[in-house]
Amino acid sequence: MKRIESAANETFRELLALAGSARERRRLGLSVIEGVHLLEACLARSGAPRQIFLPARTAEAVAAAGRDMSGPGVAGAARAGAPDAAQAGAGGTIAEIAALLHATGLTPVVLADRLFAQASQVEHGPGPIALVDTPRPVLPDRLVDDAVYLDRVQDPGNAGTVLRTCAAVGVRRVITSPGTAFCWSPKVLRAAMGAHFHLDIHEGVPPAELLARLAVEAVATTADAPTGLWQADLRGPRVWLLGNEGQGLEAALLSAPGVRRVSIPQSHAVESLNVGVAAAVCLYEQLRQRAAPTPDRAVQ
Repeated sequence: MKRIESAANETFRELLALAGSARERRRLGLSVIEGVHLLEACLARSGAPRQIFLPARTAEAVAAAGRDMSGPGVAGAARAGAPDAAQAGAGGTIAEIAALLHATGLTPVVLADRLFAQASQVEHGPGPIALVDTPRPVLPDRLVDDAVYLDRVQDPGNAGTVLRTCAAVGVRRVITSPGTAFCWSPKVLRAAMGAHFHLDIHEGVPPAELLARLAVEAVATTADAPTGLWQADLRGPRVWLLGNEGQGLEAALLSAPGVRRVSIPQSHAVESLNVGVAAAVCLYEQLRQRAAPTPDRAVQ
């Protein structure tokens, strides 16, 4: 396996550039994912990554487990007293990491611990870090199914929370406007906890293009909407419009024909809800309505 000790190494410098620059990730069409959970989700949906990196301490622990990077097992490492043999923190156990490496069929690049720490987004993270091709699904000409549109949602935590909620309720399509946080950034990836690999994500779609493709109603939440969320019929397909944390939705979206406004019930103690919370409230009310028995199928 390849081992890198120098910060001047070209492979390491390329990894560092990808980890730290959204422009570089967009230019090369690559994303950086870190940790067992994200890599498991990637393998299940998208297949093996392009390249995997491990810190030296984790590579040594896996090797001490007697598997030489080719399969699960932790007992050998535990008996040998290898560091972090049974537990590798938030990234997963050594056994999980070894099994994951075996599943990818790739030989990892081992980085000196100090180098891995520079590229990692997780303090003392055991790895792995992987490079994957950023999925670029084609946006349909006509939007006829459920979707969520993020209009200039800039906080990575908020964007990731919305993605995770969409995956949880079965909304498979997320569309973002220019100015929204890059969905494949490390921070959004961590916040979404693997949801990316269960979604079709379309980025950089202007509001006018979204509206031109709508073949279902669009729904926006505003405090002064005449209809409350609990009274709205949410059983049919729709596109939810979620706006910027401070400015809300662009005016052209709010005033567009066919856009329905609903309000989320709340007290006067706060002006508005966090966009991630608002998305969860709306999407779970939609899910609840669709799961509720209708008169013709109600249990007698």
